Amino acid sequence: MTTPRDTPASRRVRANGDGTVYQRKDSRWEAAGYVLAPGNTRKRVRVYGTTRKEALAKLTEKIATSNRGVPVPSAQGSLAAYLTYWLQNVAVHHLRENTHTRYATCIRLHLIPGLGAKKLARLTARDVRTFLDHLRITCQCCTQERDIDRRSCCTIGQCCDKRLSPLTVTYVHSVLKSALEHAVREDDLPRNIARNVKTPSPRPRRFQPFTASEARQFLQAASGDRLHALYELALRTGLRKGELLGLHWEDLDLDAGTANIHRSLQRTRTGGLTTLHTKTRASERRIALPTECVHSLKNHRERQQEERRAVGARWSDSGLVFTTPTGGPLDPANLTRRFGRLLRRAGLRRIRFHDLRHSTATLLLEQGIDLVVIKELLGHAHIGVTAGVYAHVRLRLQRQAIDTLGDALGTGDDDPDDPPAAVVVR
Repeated sequence: MTTPRDTPASRRVRANGDGTVYQRKDSRWEAAGYVLAPGNTRKRVRVYGTTRKEALAKLTEKIATSNRGVPVPSAQGSLAAYLTYWLQNVAVHHLRENTHTRYATCIRLHLIPGLGAKKLARLTARDVRTFLDHLRITCQCCTQERDIDRRSCCTIGQCCDKRLSPLTVTYVHSVLKSALEHAVREDDLPRNIARNVKTPSPRPRRFQPFTASEARQFLQAASGDRLHALYELALRTGLRKGELLGLHWEDLDLDAGTANIHRSLQRTRTGGLTTLHTKTRASERRIALPTECVHSLKNHRERQQEERRAVGARWSDSGLVFTTPTGGPLDPANLTRRFGRLLRRAGLRRIRFHDLRHSTATLLLEQGIDLVVIKELLGHAHIGVTAGVYAHVRLRLQRQAIDTLGDALGTGDDDPDDPPAAVVVR
């Protein structure tokens, strides 16, 4: 008579509903069990692992998800059904709300109309490549029937040929890769076929930051503005718009001249103006404030106290540094409009508010500041991001260095500053 201890691990009896685990002939471990499927049905799923513990953990996770009432997507279903499931049950827990909204728009406008009818299990790299190629050359007014109500452009036979930018096509591809990657992790697909499709790298978005003279002109024009401290802080430190608007007085130490950046003010579809965490974990940082910013912030605090006394009980105590005249948070869109009006008054060319951040980095690079210091100031996750975004500046600095070397090498043969021929430069 055998006891449970004598029974091999691969043949031990598990309780009803826990599934089965056994070792295959190829030495891998396979676990199988029944889970909830779309349509309130039950489906037998199989997962694999290099060890019994790994396979069992995967199956246990699927059964636990099923017990919470979340159906497991079927690889036999359409890509449209899977993308809908992924958005509602997976991506919603891992993405910021605005990012999730952009993903949903991308799936609704492009992925479902173009690939949604395909079976998830039968989707091929050729399907994805054909879809992306078609997306690049298709007029979006015609595809999405945008002009039906206005009876213009495409509806009257005069196609405007409004195509997606290469950057948007790359974004659509990245959303599809993210969705299929989850299907691979859940063993619904053997591999992520979207990763096998290579798309040309889009050209980096061009930006025209302020020159040093334009930056001085901008600060001079902003000196009399109610939000002068905000504009100065943006140009001298490179903070993002959301980081500036989400700054609280408790985040500042004006005596020590430092600021803790760990919040961002964003407008979301469901919550309106909402304070969120910064863009990435690397964006949470402590920066040194320039002396000019400390002075302007102190003046701004005094002005805010005067506004608070003026409105009395109508003041909304949000604790924010930059507020409306009644203490409420500033809307990012309103700040953009104020910034545009300021540029027009100053007689400066039109740039985006985010280009103030690019101006900060560009001017620092041109002053010879190390790339690592700029990366920490801007809050980039990796130094490669900083180096990639400002490659054009580094190229210009290389040109200046080469020209300087050319001036040195172009001196006469009898120059007394020439080093001896025997000197080895290392």
